[in-house]
Amino acid sequence: MTSAPPVALTIAGSDCSAGAGIQADLKTFQHFGVHGLTALTCVVAESATLVVAVHAVPVALLRDQLELLLDAFPVVAVKTGMLFSAAHVAAVAQVLAAHPQLALVVDPVMIASTGAPLLEPAALLTYREELLPLARLITPNLPEAEALLGMAITNKDALIPAARRLAEIFGTSVLLKGGHLDGPDCLDLLVTDGEVHQFSAPRLAVAGSHGTGCTLSAAVTAGLAQGATLVAAVAAAKSYLNDTLRHSYEFSSPGGGTIHALNQATRPLLGDR
Repeated sequence: MTSAPPVALTIAGSDCSAGAGIQADLKTFQHFGVHGLTALTCVVAESATLVVAVHAVPVALLRDQLELLLDAFPVVAVKTGMLFSAAHVAAVAQVLAAHPQLALVVDPVMIASTGAPLLEPAALLTYREELLPLARLITPNLPEAEALLGMAITNKDALIPAARRLAEIFGTSVLLKGGHLDGPDCLDLLVTDGEVHQFSAPRLAVAGSHGTGCTLSAAVTAGLAQGATLVAAVAAAKSYLNDTLRHSYEFSSPGGGTIHALNQATRPLLGDR
């Protein structure tokens, strides 16, 4: 009998185009040899270029999913994606607070790549007060970091102070994604245990980058589930994301392009554990 793989849980929305959300998370978990569980928060009618509608799952049903899965499976790592409302964020925080042993990665999803809002304004305070302090790692992009800090981040020189400030406020490690800044390279900063680790990669001209944030945070979560250190998990996640971008493809229909989830044969090593 094959031994069971480590188990990770994604708490996120469903992207019917399968480029982001729980679909992207499950593809990524599978790539890294992790058994993925899903707790659905929303159903989103979207493509890479358009969000048509968002329908939230009842909060009670979200709570039922979480409590059942955490009781029935040996979950070791959890990631959150699109949570949508303050009530959903609060429910997730309340359930996860009872499981402090879990490695929690919070991707504070607020705005789709199309510009459509994916988080109700009232939920930001709940994120700040209830969920982010539980995290092992938070993975904001620049607009999300600006919303959490209430300040602008306009250049690369501002990245380190911003990441350190987020780590200080929420008592957690921070992977601040700098891809929104102009320039030939994309620079992400990991602040953990008082140290700063830089991850830089050339900016790629790709057909579509829908789902990059989901894929990156899911890959880090998979690494933590496998027992990797946070630095090693982030390094492997960045390598995997860059590979998916290099293999991205474009459809001739209005659906746009998407990154390409790779198979297990190309799985990057996790490095030192």
